[in-house]
Formats: sequence, C-alpha cells, structure tokens
Amino acid sequence: MVYSIRLETRMRRKPVPRQDTIVPQEILDRAREVSEAAELKPALRCVVCGAPSAPNSIEELCWVCRRLKISAWRESDQQASAQE
Repeated sequence: MVYSIRLETRMRRKPVPRQDTIVPQEILDRAREVSEAAELKPALRCVVCGAPSAPNSIEELCWVCRRLKISAWRESDQQASAQE
C-alpha cells in the first residue's frame, strides 16, 4: 500500500512579519548598563576561605562558610538545651 500526499491540500503557516529585534532597544540598553555596573563592583572575598563571597552577604562569607556557621549555631543551641 502506498500513501500519497497531495501538496495542494496541505495547510501552510501564514507568514509572520519579521521584526528586527525581539527585545526593545531600551531594555537592551538598561541591561548593558546593569551588567557593566556589576563588572565594576569589586569582588569581595570570604574572610575564612578566600572564595568569592555571596553578593548580599554582610558577613563577608561565602555560601559554604555561611552554611557551616549556621549549622554550628544549631548544634550549639541543641547542646545547650540538652545540658539544662
């Protein structure tokens, strides 16, 4: 058995008018300004291990050292409650 497709009966997509840019130029300019400002910001280092610190860290710790600090606090709280 052989199936044949009649080319005349196929549905075709309607042509979509092409735009030069998908993203408006104002948004692109703003994104460039923000990325350039981020590049100029000095990279802070973790005071414990020297790795790049988290961008919003007020303690100047990387995310690993910060998690270790939080874990140590939890352990000390549990030990203090067990001693009481």
